[in-house]
Amino acid sequence: MAASMGPGDVAASVSQTPASAGSLEDLPVQYSAVLEHLIGNKRAVKELNPAVMGGLPVPAKSDEQKMIERGMESCAFKAVLACVGGFVLGGAFGVFTAGIDTNVGFDPKDPLKTPTAREVLKDMGQRGMSYAKNFAIVGAMFSCTECIIESHRGKSDWKNAVYSGCVTGGAIGFRAGLKAGVLGCGGFAAFSAAIEYYLR
Repeated sequence: MAASMGPGDVAASVSQTPASAGSLEDLPVQYSAVLEHLIGNKRAVKELNPAVMGGLPVPAKSDEQKMIERGMESCAFKAVLACVGGFVLGGAFGVFTAGIDTNVGFDPKDPLKTPTAREVLKDMGQRGMSYAKNFAIVGAMFSCTECIIESHRGKSDWKNAVYSGCVTGGAIGFRAGLKAGVLGCGGFAAFSAAIEYYLR
């Protein structure tokens, strides 16, 4: 007869046992009740912080750390960083283009004269420095204007780069006239939009 009892009959018989028969520790453990406490609705929700998850707790930031973070997020720091990066990239690009140019070191007054190694290196250095200065100026202008526009708009999206590219290209091209400024604005904005589309 005990073999024909179902799970419900076992639970009913357990619930009907008198308290004097034994303590709660003597009651049989039901698998479904354990699952309810582990993964069911009765599961206790724990706070997900590093200490509970077994990781190290994150200490509060000091005033010096906050000041350094504010400095690194400022437009001046971004402009200086872009200026240095543009200088290095431009210098490398200028030396590379001078290295593949067959006219480097030649004297236009005496084209038949073979240039020396010193003259070639001098021309490569001058071209590299010229490219480095131009890249540094463009990088600083673009980064600074983008940071200012992003701070003013309060958004970080592709439009900031497009607006900044238009301002930078227009300012550089405006030295050669109004038409060059408009073309520089449009060209630099389109280039910035293409880069942002590729990166995002």
